[in-house]
Amino acid sequence: MRIKMAHVLVAVIGFAPATGYGQVQVLDSSGGAGEAAPASAESTPQPPCGSSEITIAEMGWPSAAILANIHATLLRAEYQCAVRLVPGEPEATLASMATTQQPAVAPELWVSRQAEVWNGAMQASSARAAASTFTGGALEAWFVPSYVMENNSGLAAADDIMDHWQVFVPAGESRAELYSCPADWACAIINRNMAAGLGLDERFDVVEPLDRFAMDGAITDAISQRQPVLTYYWQPNALIDRLDLVSLDMGGFDAGNAQCMAIRDCVPFGGSGFAPDTVVIAVAEWLFSDTPDVADYFARASMPLDEMNRLLAWQAENEASAEAVAQNFLITGRDVWQDWVDGAEPEDGATAP
Repeated sequence: MRIKMAHVLVAVIGFAPATGYGQVQVLDSSGGAGEAAPASAESTPQPPCGSSEITIAEMGWPSAAILANIHATLLRAEYQCAVRLVPGEPEATLASMATTQQPAVAPELWVSRQAEVWNGAMQASSARAAASTFTGGALEAWFVPSYVMENNSGLAAADDIMDHWQVFVPAGESRAELYSCPADWACAIINRNMAAGLGLDERFDVVEPLDRFAMDGAITDAISQRQPVLTYYWQPNALIDRLDLVSLDMGGFDAGNAQCMAIRDCVPFGGSGFAPDTVVIAVAEWLFSDTPDVADYFARASMPLDEMNRLLAWQAENEASAEAVAQNFLITGRDVWQDWVDGAEPEDGATAP
């Protein structure tokens, strides 16, 4: 039975994917937290934050709000900082950081979408990236349920799909399906062309739901019946954790093929992964000189994507505020945040997040 594109209302948690491949190069942040100016030998030791108030931008989407509350709570508890959360949205926050160095921190800034302003802020020594906001996975990919991966050990990458196409054929049908995004999203064109480039059009129909709610509803309904599902999605997002979705390796990014993929009916000559987004913990330059311990904290404070997906799922399930999610993370995520505070090296054999 084929999956029906039902209009099912589900919790919408996460930040929407980029609208296409037209991105401006983001300058690399030179230097790091370790380059802070040395303290004067005759000065009296100061608490990590001194007398400075640290302002943190609390953006309007869930993951950014959660991160702002997590960092505010940890800075108050572990560094005795005076911290104030300020409401923000990406363009205004970055423009303010570039001109006034306030707010002092933007924990989830998608700078590849505002590359010109970001590059200007770095060139003016107003702000720089302390670290990547997220680690441990691609922000956009094709996903399958974990039970599909467990039963098909050779399926790990997009290039493997045609060797396993029969896995994705619903009972009683002859063709498989790739669930894409709504037709009026730029990713719909990219997914169609990517599928054609991989030869999937021989065996797969590309399904474009009416809207985000229909998309989530169809995926949720299919997985509740343990049907084979191949779907486009993005993270961080509650649905990834709630449905136990696993991303496929989409391969390296190729600018030429990616440019073709963004044009309707342009079949690329080779493959390419989705265009990478640069998402950083943006920090005002004065933090590196005035509060180097705090700058060092942010240099270590990358959040694993699977952990953020878990937090978003917990928030949706419990209808919790960002502040409540932060408190939950302090209890359940100590193995993550303790290294941010201590700067501990991973144990032998362990991989840093």
